[in-house]
Amino acid sequence: MSQPTRGRPRAFDRDRVILDAARLFWRRGYSGTSTRDLTAALGLSTSSLYAAFGSKAGLFEEAVRTYAERYREIYRQAVTQKDLRTVIDQILIDSVHEFTRPSDVHPGCLLSSAAMTDSTSTLDTNTYYAELHGWNERALLARIERAVQDGELVAGTDAAALTGLVQSVVHGLSVRANLGTAREDLLATAQLTHELICRHLTSPTT
Repeated sequence: MSQPTRGRPRAFDRDRVILDAARLFWRRGYSGTSTRDLTAALGLSTSSLYAAFGSKAGLFEEAVRTYAERYREIYRQAVTQKDLRTVIDQILIDSVHEFTRPSDVHPGCLLSSAAMTDSTSTLDTNTYYAELHGWNERALLARIERAVQDGELVAGTDAAALTGLVQSVVHGLSVRANLGTAREDLLATAQLTHELICRHLTSPTT
């Protein structure tokens, strides 16, 4: 008599699971998303979810880091550009494209999500995002200060104020994207902001 085979854990696409979990967390917050909600939406058993991520908190942390780190990479790449015009243009345009990525590959913007009001035992979302935002802002400020020193910007340009302006626009674009504003409209805003900054602050000798 043949022995029954033991059941194997259901195979799953880890990237897809993280994406679908992020959608729930972003929409409902961490506290508002139960383990039962996750297992139902992800098609996993509780034991499989825990085996893969350790806990609900572990899954939440991986979702936050997976999608929030994309924002840091935008700044990391932009500040390496040789002129400040390109730096600012790249930050604004790439941010719009990130905020409006197709829903089948992106959960939406963490900044405007319900998850920002929650924390877990392993990751305080607000603290993590503040660190991420701070890194982005410091990287941009250092690049703008260098542009001031190199004469790319008109004399007397307030590097901190310009950094704040760019960051405020990026955050506004994020909020509008979360409200459903079309990519084309967001790009128009980003391009106009870039033109105005360059027109009023860029040195005519550059």
